[in-house]
Amino acid sequence: MPTLLLSVPAPVKICQDGYHLDTKFVAGMQAHVADWGSDVRCVMWDSGDSIPFGQIYRASELNFDLIVLDRNAAMPPEVLEGVSIALVSADMPGFGAICRSIAAARIPYVVGAEYTLDTRLRTVWLERHISFLRKVRRSLWLLRNERRIRTGIKSAASAQFNGYPAFDSYAELVIGPHIYLDNRMSAEMMASPAEMVTRSERLLSGRALRLIHSGRLEPMKGSQDLLQVMRELSALGVRATLDIYGTGSLEAQIRSALGEFDGAVRLHAPVDFRTELVPVSRTQADIFLSCHRQSDPSCSYLEAMGCGLAIAGYRNRMWEQLSKEAQCGVAVPLGSTRSLAKAIARWDRHRQAIVDSAQAGLSFAMTHDFEREFAGRMAHLRSLVV
Repeated sequence: MPTLLLSVPAPVKICQDGYHLDTKFVAGMQAHVADWGSDVRCVMWDSGDSIPFGQIYRASELNFDLIVLDRNAAMPPEVLEGVSIALVSADMPGFGAICRSIAAARIPYVVGAEYTLDTRLRTVWLERHISFLRKVRRSLWLLRNERRIRTGIKSAASAQFNGYPAFDSYAELVIGPHIYLDNRMSAEMMASPAEMVTRSERLLSGRALRLIHSGRLEPMKGSQDLLQVMRELSALGVRATLDIYGTGSLEAQIRSALGEFDGAVRLHAPVDFRTELVPVSRTQADIFLSCHRQSDPSCSYLEAMGCGLAIAGYRNRMWEQLSKEAQCGVAVPLGSTRSLAKAIARWDRHRQAIVDSAQAGLSFAMTHDFEREFAGRMAHLRSLVV
């Protein structure tokens, strides 16, 4: 039976009782094992990073073969023994060296990519706590590393691209590239017809709009704009509430300003996606507010659409194309909180447009649920096994 090797940038720590791993990563690996139907091996490098949503797993609790190497260790030849095909993330530290090791062993490999050079550079320059000189140095390193990424992709058997920007940037470098839209919405998690009717009736009754946002509260996610959008909406006479779910470096700044909104804006700690965030989104919200300035393929878009929410967001490369493909939502110029508030105000005056956008988004999400997207990726890998 063919053996699949995965090399992913997920954090890991070696512990006395086993491995400290992110629970979402383990769930993803279990899905790989279930779909691949034979041996799955994963090689990781001890990152030393914090793992907020992790737990300790014994080796016997994992249904895949896990090899954890020291931070800067080279790929040992024994890791590649018996491997039929490998999937390597372009975001792995040492990506070029990993690809060369696999190629030297005459094993076909597929590159997984979701970030573009533009996204990586924007992330650096949105960092608030590093000096200008360090930003310049990091940018120069990224420019050099981009050559390594493109070389690795050119030498690959194929590639899998999460989202439109990465596909548009790199697809021409390989034969038979595969595009997918990563998200966590399984078919049974999608908004129900009854929930869509209830939301529609509420919206058309003229009650205050219920906005929701979830994710890391970081500058690269545009979280600093959330409250300003609410200020702009108030100035435009739009009655609305906003529930924010998440934590991050901007949490204290957001929390300190909540008092000015008289309870209309509420900040919640991160909650479990499946059992809490999805039910809340399906039954207690109308619009997902996205101030994301980056063009990375945030899964929040598909997940909000699957919950039956209309989306108002900035016109980054990912959301601009996704909104066109799905024929839903609104996309306004990057960083313009005024434009975002005006778009929501237009929706407020024409509530049926919110209902129609939400339904179009849900219909699109239902054709891109987790099971379909994941099965497509695994079928693509199987097609490359010699």
